[in-house]
Amino acid sequence: METIGKPVREWHGVTRQIFETEVVPMGEPAVLRGLVADWPATIAGSRTGRELVAYLASHDSGAPLSTYVGAPAIAGRFFYREDMNGFNFDRGTAPFRAVADMLLGDLATGAGPAIYSGAASAVEHFPTFAADNPMPLLDPTATPRLWIGNAVTVSTHYDTADNIACVAAGHRHFTLFPPAQVANLYVGPLENTISGQPVSMVDPLAPDLERFPRYALAAETARSAVLAPGDAIYVPTMWWHHVRSTERLNLLVNYWWSPPNDASAFEALIYAMLAVRNRPAVERQNWRAFFDHYVFDADAADAEHLPEHARGILGPSSPARTALMREFLQRGLGRRS
Repeated sequence: METIGKPVREWHGVTRQIFETEVVPMGEPAVLRGLVADWPATIAGSRTGRELVAYLASHDSGAPLSTYVGAPAIAGRFFYREDMNGFNFDRGTAPFRAVADMLLGDLATGAGPAIYSGAASAVEHFPTFAADNPMPLLDPTATPRLWIGNAVTVSTHYDTADNIACVAAGHRHFTLFPPAQVANLYVGPLENTISGQPVSMVDPLAPDLERFPRYALAAETARSAVLAPGDAIYVPTMWWHHVRSTERLNLLVNYWWSPPNDASAFEALIYAMLAVRNRPAVERQNWRAFFDHYVFDADAADAEHLPEHARGILGPSSPARTALMREFLQRGLGRRS
């Protein structure tokens, strides 16, 4: 099996305590071997495709799934068209049964289109799945999301939350890059994305180093993992990951979670680009000092020189401070609209 970069560290027999006190604090990806090997979904997936489909159908609510379909010519890689005018696949919705029939048909012939239904919330689409397939490392409030498809590739992207991804059927190849490699991954459009987060324009399986020379630096930092049914991987927030499934029928279940947030950091990035990116270089350096002081190196002591009633936006996090910030931003955006 093809891998890129050094292997991700593997863990066996991970408990919730070990996960919270040893794995997560490292801030590194971690393969969790056999974590969900005893799931009924994994057991069904290890038998036949029809048994897996029948098992999922027993949990299906009937709500339509968001589905991507691409011609065989794309070889399973959902991406932009060559001219960047649109995508090389079609988006739509379909009931699980229709998606399953397409996948079973492809399983029989091996000549069907690329099919992918992703991020299907178990709460909405498979409401009894979570109780039947518990996640031992997280609170029960963590929502499982199901990703069902054939041999497809998800381009290198990041998530804005921590992630545990569990393979219940098929195999998944992960290639990961640290967040700091953003400058070497040649990120595509920020606002016109394939599926939410921006993606790297480089194909790690066939990198064009003439077009993307700095990718060679990113490749030096790459980590790799191959997950079999029952295995899982922890992907910390903002770590880039390229994911390839290799069987004709695959099921991955993932869980995203993050501390409560008052706003979107990605939207803050876009606003900073609007407000700061085009200013003169010297002025950008001046603003860097402000961002470092108030954002990246922020400390509660930053406002100790002010009486509590006068700290306002500089005060501790609270619903009142969040409302004040939103009102301040809305006034400013309103003046510039």
